[in-house]
Amino acid sequence: AKPVRDELHAYLSVVLNNDGCTALRVGGFDDHVHLLFALSRTRTIAQVIENVKTSSSKWLKTKGSAFAAFHWQNGYGIYSVS
Repeated sequence: AKPVRDELHAYLSVVLNNDGCTALRVGGFDDHVHLLFALSRTRTIAQVIENVKTSSSKWLKTKGSAFAAFHWQNGYGIYSVS
């Protein structure tokens, strides 16, 4: 649902920022998200993605029984800019 999706995108920004990775843009579609962020010098991509997936899965499950079985797919795609 769009209201939860908008809340999720905002939540993902907070998770990234709290992890020392400035969130520049968060968006996506029904079945995936796009995250544009500045990678912290002290965190690996794997650490950041693990934190994003774990935190957001737990958060989303608090949004109602419709999300009780939610989980992110295995793996992820990364593109580096500049």
